[in-house]
Amino acid sequence: SGPVLFSLFPNSLNGHGCEVPLPRHLSEEVDYEGELGVIIGRAAKDVSAEEALDYVFGYTVVNDITARNIQFSEPQWSRCKSFDGFPPVGPVVVTADEIPDPQALHLTTDVDGLRVQDSTTGYMIRTVAQLIASLSQSLTLLPGTLISTGSPRGAGRSRKPPLYLEPGTEVTVTIEGIGALTNRCVAAK
Repeated sequence: SGPVLFSLFPNSLNGHGCEVPLPRHLSEEVDYEGELGVIIGRAAKDVSAEEALDYVFGYTVVNDITARNIQFSEPQWSRCKSFDGFPPVGPVVVTADEIPDPQALHLTTDVDGLRVQDSTTGYMIRTVAQLIASLSQSLTLLPGTLISTGSPRGAGRSRKPPLYLEPGTEVTVTIEGIGALTNRCVAAK
């Protein structure tokens, strides 16, 4: 079977150092997910996995913030990940020539100083090249398209007890060779 796909609405994107508003009236189960972000550099249609990395402009860090109660109560995942201010991206884009192998990057996530994710992109279910090839079979990936690649184990919902984001929580996702993306959560107005 193919990868699970969902689209995010442009209003949801947030930046490094920005506050992440938590919509407490809609969800008290807002979760973090540290992920490698891939930015497409030229139009990709019907590309093979062998040539897919030639279409990458660069890489960034993504915190794929998700309202879990909404994710599991609806048949699609776009809304639960597209609240205003979800997900932060950054702090920079590192060009593809500086990342020779996107499957060999160390990734960590820290929530209020607690290391909750510690893995490498080598454990991804599908490689960056496989994701690009798969997506490009049904649609043209345009320059500037951001693909978030999936998260290693350790997300808040999977922990015992669950660890959800609260107003005041600070999350830092770090990927080797790219940098550290840090955001503080606040109550949505």
